[in-house]
Amino acid sequence: MTPSYAIPAEMDHQVSRWQVPALIVGIVLLAISGIGAIFRPGDFFRSYLMSFLFWTGLAVGSLAVVMLQHLTGGAWGVVTRRPLESASRTLPVLVLLFIPMLAGLPYLYDWARPDVVRQTQVLQHRAPYMNAPMFILRTAAYFVIWGALAFFLNRWSIQEDQDSSHFKRLARLSAPGLILYVFTVTFASIDWAESLETHWFSTMWGFLFVASQGITVMSFVILCLVLLARREPMASVITPKHLHDLGKLLLMFVMLWAYFAFSQLLIVWSGNLTDEIPFYLPRLGTTWGWVGGALIVFQFIVPFVLLLSRDLKRSPAALSVVVLLLIFMRWVDLFWVVMPSAHPGGVYFSWLDVSVPLAFTGIWISVFLGRLKKYPLLPLGAPNLEQALNHGRS
Repeated sequence: MTPSYAIPAEMDHQVSRWQVPALIVGIVLLAISGIGAIFRPGDFFRSYLMSFLFWTGLAVGSLAVVMLQHLTGGAWGVVTRRPLESASRTLPVLVLLFIPMLAGLPYLYDWARPDVVRQTQVLQHRAPYMNAPMFILRTAAYFVIWGALAFFLNRWSIQEDQDSSHFKRLARLSAPGLILYVFTVTFASIDWAESLETHWFSTMWGFLFVASQGITVMSFVILCLVLLARREPMASVITPKHLHDLGKLLLMFVMLWAYFAFSQLLIVWSGNLTDEIPFYLPRLGTTWGWVGGALIVFQFIVPFVLLLSRDLKRSPAALSVVVLLLIFMRWVDLFWVVMPSAHPGGVYFSWLDVSVPLAFTGIWISVFLGRLKKYPLLPLGAPNLEQALNHGRS
């Protein structure tokens, strides 16, 4: 008889104990931050955008890693599927959280300010594409595509628990789904982040966000599995071999991010064109350069060296330290991307850069926990379930 792998009553109670307070803290902090927005709207909306980029990246990136698992069939994906699916099912709340950002478009983007557009030839040239109605329409299209993929992948995954033949449908959807993911993330990253800089463009921008989301997702799911493995039923499922495989995937995304980031800098440095360097001038020539240096050290060099260790990847405690570092550095990375466009003279920090991200965190975690406890922690109909359960035991 196959175990149900449902969350036991004790764990369900503990999840509920975290879920409600997280939501309350998130709403309260968002309300306090909203008061701050009255006095410093620019600071508020930049912090809001940074938070939105992080949690949307985690939800959409989770969807991509699920599709990758359906195509590869690796045992690592079986134990990660339900947390990742739960993360992808937070997309509806992120749609709601996007709505307040519409009021902040003039505070974030020069293309949303008619007086600036009239004085800037580049913005006039981009106006047919970069304008508020088209921005909203494209964002709606991104969420429709991501929502449709999440809906069918989650629905068929649950149906697979009763009928294992659904794995073929999941694989057939995942192939074009990954292509759609790369294209939509590329265009979304251009709309939401690249257009913060009036005179900046980069052909590597979308790939950077894809790799960054991979770091965020793998760090998050490793942390989830370490916490779930403290109690049954996952305590007897998760082995050091699972963590070792996930650590290797995390290392791959860290290397991929470093490669894309270096390639972008190298292309811009060698070209030295006025259309390409505005992004790096404030970020390297002022105190922002220290933040960029920290990214090189703590989002690449330190994790790269540590994740080369086989023993570290098999240690839940040590691996958790690395992924917590990477999650923090992902926030620093987004801070480095978003803030210098408004403060090119040097590092600027506001209390809203703490309260708004924490508000998003509370709301998102609450929704995620509600989704996680709804279904079994393992896909019971996955064709390679037994392989995953025996992974690292022989």
